[in-house]
Amino acid sequence: MNKFWTVAGFTMKNKMKGKSFLITTLIFVLVLSLGSNLPYIISLFDKDNGKATNVGYAIDARTVEGTKIAEQLRATYAGLEKPAIKMVEFPDAGSTEANEKELKKAIAEKKIKGYLLFGPADATGMPSIAYKSEKLNDHNTTQSLQQTIQIVKTDMILKDSGLTAEQRTMLVTPVTLDVMQIAATDGAGGVGNGKTEDQRGVDMGFVTFLLLLLFFGIMVSGQMIASEITAEKSSRVMEIIITSVSPLTQMFGKIFGIFVVSLTQMVAYVVVVFINISLPHNDSAFQQYNIDLTKVDPLLLVYGLLFYVMGFLLYASLFAAVGSIVSRTEDLGQAVMPITLLSLAGFYITTFSISAPDTMLVKVTSFIPFFSPFVMLLRVGLANPPFWQVIVSFGILLVSIYAAGWLSAKIYRTGVLLYGKRPSWKELRKAMKAYKI
Repeated sequence: MNKFWTVAGFTMKNKMKGKSFLITTLIFVLVLSLGSNLPYIISLFDKDNGKATNVGYAIDARTVEGTKIAEQLRATYAGLEKPAIKMVEFPDAGSTEANEKELKKAIAEKKIKGYLLFGPADATGMPSIAYKSEKLNDHNTTQSLQQTIQIVKTDMILKDSGLTAEQRTMLVTPVTLDVMQIAATDGAGGVGNGKTEDQRGVDMGFVTFLLLLLFFGIMVSGQMIASEITAEKSSRVMEIIITSVSPLTQMFGKIFGIFVVSLTQMVAYVVVVFINISLPHNDSAFQQYNIDLTKVDPLLLVYGLLFYVMGFLLYASLFAAVGSIVSRTEDLGQAVMPITLLSLAGFYITTFSISAPDTMLVKVTSFIPFFSPFVMLLRVGLANPPFWQVIVSFGILLVSIYAAGWLSAKIYRTGVLLYGKRPSWKELRKAMKAYKI
């Protein structure tokens, strides 16, 4: 046991003191800090943040209906406490073309951001309306205008209907629909039961963050293990080490050491993100984009940690086994490609299913051990899987970790002393029969 801790301790010290580890960690810390402060940074460049957008219109005697609607819009926005738009009136220049020329001039002089043009009325008495602006995608302004014009149109139609002002207000007030996730049966025990739409929106962003950490953590740490073992073989250091430490102690000691290093990195990243989002200037920035991190389900952190640990152990064992049968570091990339593709498949399934986390593909792959660390985390965070399915997924993953560890131990014990070309599966299986784990 002392030799195991010696190998683990040496691996941890060797990796944590390495320049590549320090530089990589620093780069990720900077990227995460930038991402955590991104809403605030965007708000700094948004000079019109919190201000009403000026939209111009011209009083045109040729479009009486359009002028009435524009004036109604102006009155409606003026009556709001925090209007998103301020309607700016321009006098009639004599013709529709001259009016538009003046409105374009106002945009050039930064007096308005865009303007409304009204055409002839149709059979319903509603004129055609066009909003023109220099921005290609001005969704906030166009959406606000569209909603308010609809309100004005409805109010104009109801004005002569004989209804009181109170009845008209009740009629045009939009219905509020609270969307909440539930379990269909009392015994289902859904993990995500009771989440509101806002909570699910925040969870979606948080799950994406956890999946990225899980994927990069597994990939980086797995490559660390495989490359270190291959480097020891290629430099013949393995022949010296194996005389004092058994191959199994080496393998599991290295896996545990890299696990501590990788977990330390992940904790550091989470702490960096937490510190950055807790800064005072981020409160208003997150509120502006309707992001409330207090709505994150704490169970997600627990599940995220559990799936990270088990996913790491599964893939680390496979990376260690592959690293032991490769004699040259130049051949390592090709050798670990199948394992890399497996982890990529799990990550891509979650990436393309994040908007539909309850499809049959997601349900099936959440029980396949190579994919379940990614996919079941997605289901727990965004869907409502029954608790028994989560337990079954955990059970299958644990059995797979044991099987992968057993197989990898046999391959490692055989492969560390095989030099030259990479052995075939037939040669490897023959050599493995000589050892019992």
